[in-house]
Amino acid sequence: MFNNIYSGKKVLITGHTGFKGSWLSIWLNHLGAEVTGISLDLPSTPSNYEVCAIDNFIKDYRLDIRNAKALHKVIHQTQPDFVFHLAAQALVRPSYQNPLDTLTTNAIGTANLLDALRTLKKRVVAVMITSDKAYDNVEWIWGYRETDRLGGKDPYSASKGMAELAIRTYVESYFNQEDSNVRVGIARAGNVIGGGDWAEDRIVPDCMHAWLKEEIVEIRSPEATRPWQHVLEPLSGYLLMGKTLQQSRENHGEAYNFGPPATQNHSVRGLIDAMAEHWTNVRWRDISKLEKHPHEAGLLKLNCDKALFGLQWMPTLQFEETVELTVNWYKQYYHHLAQKKTDSMHSLTIAQIEEYVHLASKRGMVWVI
Repeated sequence: MFNNIYSGKKVLITGHTGFKGSWLSIWLNHLGAEVTGISLDLPSTPSNYEVCAIDNFIKDYRLDIRNAKALHKVIHQTQPDFVFHLAAQALVRPSYQNPLDTLTTNAIGTANLLDALRTLKKRVVAVMITSDKAYDNVEWIWGYRETDRLGGKDPYSASKGMAELAIRTYVESYFNQEDSNVRVGIARAGNVIGGGDWAEDRIVPDCMHAWLKEEIVEIRSPEATRPWQHVLEPLSGYLLMGKTLQQSRENHGEAYNFGPPATQNHSVRGLIDAMAEHWTNVRWRDISKLEKHPHEAGLLKLNCDKALFGLQWMPTLQFEETVELTVNWYKQYYHHLAQKKTDSMHSLTIAQIEEYVHLASKRGMVWVI
């Protein structure tokens, strides 16, 4: 699996307090890595970082990745073997409210990280996570390939396209040189769900908050479809990408999609119905026609053939399994709260990681070997 690659290695994660970053921090620590994290702050209250007590095993730095000098200092102090770059303003609707924050964080912050890596004197692998929203989404019915046009109608999508331009520039201008110490991979993932996400304006946290209080959750676009996947699916892809880049330059500078099979796209309504199978007193209402909302894509699919043939990666979980793992995590968390238990959710999170790896092995996923 990944143990021989990451065990004992120094791994730097930007955005380690976020949803995906916190799960990745736990997984890498479980693999025996020495994990350092850089984040601006906690993204929500509660946060997965806190409820899983991640500060017990990570070296934690709080800084803005737009601060090039501070970022450079931490990277050179850490001397990482691997970098996973997830720090971002990660939501579409807030990007309309604060477009400059979104553009500078996602584009300039990415460039600052790459520039700090450029001056390292040791070999380092950098997995740069952007988004499926980086594609110029014209809402066609087939999945986007890595060669399709980037860009978008909203500031968030534009910021991710700009980040990809910065990555490409550094790869071509600096990291393709024979004496370069940096190997780079680019990851574009579909919509992730899973336990521990409490970000505002996201479907699963919104439902969990409302249903816990037996309230009605308001849904903007129930017929919009997304490539929903459990958070562990793209993380396994990121870890695999880091492993292959460490072993060879073959995939250096390449971008890969990580998502469910295109046939498994489900609407927001379908996701809610699936969650209702594991939760009682589910109520929601469609508010799409009640007020004007900023543009959001109605249809989005990813083609992940390149990851299959280039990395031997493919998703493990069925949609129903993804939803069950997600809802069960929240149910356990709220049970802890009701019982006033003080133990963290770290052990349950590790158990779900191990369950996922076991299923991947059982189903013949090559990356487990």
